[in-house]
Amino acid sequence: MRGRVHLIVALILAPLACAQPKLAPTSGVTPAVSSASAPSAAGSNVSTGPAPSSVPVAAPREARAAGARITVLYDAFGKRSDMQKDWGYSALVEYGGRRILFDTGNDPEILASNARTRGVDLSKLDFVVMSHRHGDHMGGLAFLLKVNPTVRIFAPKEGFGVYGGDLPGTFYRRDPSLPAEQRYYAGAPPDVLRFGAAWHGANFTLVDKDIEIAPDVHLVTLVSDKPGTMELREISLAINTPDGLVIVVGCSHPGIDRIASTASAINPNIHMLVGGLHLVTTSDPEIEKTVRALHDTFKVEYVAPGHCTGEPAFTALKKAFGDRFVYAGLGTTLDVSKPAG
Repeated sequence: MRGRVHLIVALILAPLACAQPKLAPTSGVTPAVSSASAPSAAGSNVSTGPAPSSVPVAAPREARAAGARITVLYDAFGKRSDMQKDWGYSALVEYGGRRILFDTGNDPEILASNARTRGVDLSKLDFVVMSHRHGDHMGGLAFLLKVNPTVRIFAPKEGFGVYGGDLPGTFYRRDPSLPAEQRYYAGAPPDVLRFGAAWHGANFTLVDKDIEIAPDVHLVTLVSDKPGTMELREISLAINTPDGLVIVVGCSHPGIDRIASTASAINPNIHMLVGGLHLVTTSDPEIEKTVRALHDTFKVEYVAPGHCTGEPAFTALKKAFGDRFVYAGLGTTLDVSKPAG
């Protein structure tokens, strides 16, 4: 039987100018801080998914066994008075010696201030994951790219998305009877039409399928079928730890039940769910239905909701999960580790 999991939730006050924080002893290992990744393809700032050869070298087994550490850098609720609350989400995820920024919040200046206050150096990241194209999750990219312009950014692939995109040269109907000057590309279009990103030169890797971007670090990709976000592609981060799956979500627009179901193919044991569940305007009966699914169907061990989960949903989740409901407000660090031995 798997040993009892120790979950430590810490609020750590850091001075404004302090260096990158060290991991708490309970994590068992201090992940190495690596330099920013170089662009994946010369002459191009957009690719559509990493080739197998681009997957980073495996971290030592003892590092991967240490558990995940998640620090909330952007949210609208929290205990800390030295960090600025705002609507949006961003979290630093550390696992297996790697540092991953998940989303960048709503405002670049607020992200910069909160990261500085929390002692997080965003110039030292292995990669970034952007969950979706809404402004309260991507607004901080301006600051991130200022301090870390070449970091590899995984983002949703959409035909004409803000992160760039592409379509096959055959996507439009043709009329060969027209003279060349009235035909696109004079009748000889390229095989692929590439479209610009809102952040020119950024090192985006566009994702439209589930992939493993590092050992035990997966991206789960789904498209929303909900009114208001129809056809919105959203990426969730799923880390396969020795204690089970740790899922980090941005807004769960495709539905947290669909995300949990898809991620379960990686590991059916969902140890922890962190982030926004998009229940902020949902009715009480629908909230209860979702909470029951997480608790009874997917048997999530711990929930650490934030962002757009909503206040009534916080209450419902606390009631259902009891001491397995984990506070995850702005500035919180979640340390998930196995006991020694």
